[in-house]
This record gives sequence, structure tokens and C-alpha cells, in this order.
Amino acid sequence: MSGPHIERPDLPEYMSWEELERLPEEIADQIELWNGRVVWMRRGSGEHQMFIRRLTNALEQSTRKDMSTRPDHCWVANFETNIFFGATGKSDFATPDFLVHRCLGGPYRDIRSSDVLLVGEVLSPSNTPVDVEAKKGRYADAGIPWYWEVHLERDDSAIDMVRALALETRPGQLPDGVRPLHRANYLAVGEWTRADTGGIAIDHPFPIHIPWSELEF
Repeated sequence: MSGPHIERPDLPEYMSWEELERLPEEIADQIELWNGRVVWMRRGSGEHQMFIRRLTNALEQSTRKDMSTRPDHCWVANFETNIFFGATGKSDFATPDFLVHRCLGGPYRDIRSSDVLLVGEVLSPSNTPVDVEAKKGRYADAGIPWYWEVHLERDDSAIDMVRALALETRPGQLPDGVRPLHRANYLAVGEWTRADTGGIAIDHPFPIHIPWSELEF
């Protein structure tokens, strides 16, 4: 959810990946395909871009530390990279602000949702709850184990709150005849603000400790 504003061309409601690739890069980079449906992504401010980079760098430090003590693990921290849903095809994908995925065993390989351990979105005050929930639901339906929300201050160039959510695949007890809208959902398991002087600290999906000083604008 980032990047400069551009004039949106008149596009069909549905496109294939191959058709998307034929668009100018500055147009294609602002589109996700949700089962082939064209979805324009809201673009953010300079603060938005800065916090994406800060968070990616901090997560990379944590992944490297984890791999140094557990060599059987191999993680990559990345940002604004397409995640393709399903085992094949490329016309159903989302582009999180930051993510951690397993090492892919070679260069220039597509990232599938089954490769992804954690996704995160930096949410500006202009992001609507409907848009946020729709994208979060796609990550949950794809079985991505961890989702982070990073909320920015409305009147300051700073992070207001970071929330970590874990995937819950067993629906709670519901009345007879009622079925959940999604087969999985995220539950909040950690929440931090700048009042937490110890910074962000959580042991899952691997030990993560991020001092607030590393996330300053």
C-alpha cells in the first residue's frame, strides 16, 4: 500500500497476469489481481515508505540471528513483493508492505503463499477498515501463519501501534446453522505502543526484538 499517485487508466474489471505485464510498470506496480479482478492499491506517504524499510531491516536482523542459532531455518525478509496464491498461475496475488518467507532455493523464483511465514501492512489513517479487512482475509484464507498491522500516528511522523496476529484455523463456537465467512482468521497475540519502553518483543514465529529507536522516522 505505497508509492506515488498516478492517473489511473480505464482498465477492464478482470485481467490475466500476462495482460498486466503488458501495462507500463508504473501502472502495473499499483495493481493487485484478486482471482483476476483488478484491485488498485492505495498509495502512501514518505513516512509510509520509510517505516516499511525500517521494519524490513529490523525483521532481517531477527531472521539472521535466528538462522545463526538454528541453521535448519532459512528465512528472507523482504518488502513490497508479490505473493501468488495457489500452487500455479499468477493471476491471483497480493503485495504486502513487508514479509518474511522461506528461502526459495534459487534466484528469481515466484513467492507462493505456502512459502510465506509472516506478512505485514503499514496502515495510514487514510486506509479504510473495509480495505484492511479484505486484504487480511485473503492472507488468512491462504494459510499465512502470521500477520502484522502497523498503525501510523495521524498527526505525527511516527508509529502509533504495532499489532501481531496469529492464524486461527479452528472457528470458535457458533450458533447452530451459522458458518464463518472465512475458514480461518487472525487473533491478536501481541500489541505495542511507544509507551512500551522495551520496544517490540515476541518469541514467535522466531525471536523478534525491535527497539523503538530502530523505527524512528
